Amino acid sequence: MATYSNTSPYFGTTQNNISLDLLQPRTITAEKDDVSYTIDRIYAYRPDLLAYDLYGTPRLWWVFVQRNPNVLEDPIYDFSPGKTIQLPKLSNLRNDLGF
Repeated sequence: MATYSNTSPYFGTTQNNISLDLLQPRTITAEKDDVSYTIDRIYAYRPDLLAYDLYGTPRLWWVFVQRNPNVLEDPIYDFSPGKTIQLPKLSNLRNDLGF
């Protein structure tokens, strides 16, 4: 049975030899001092690139959707230029995700 890293959106989801159980969404703490960011053209449809530039790894692409569920329903196609999202701080992610 495979285990997922603590940076994976599937980390808390149970699994067996055949399949994953229903996704158990991970909590990303919303803080008052999170930064508002308007998605630039360079990151259009590429949350992995923004995650790399902010957090040093593209594996955290999914935290933008978890932090902004009312803005980003689709993690790729809703990540379009001109949308304003809240960016979680790396220190908060370390606490929430345990890395």
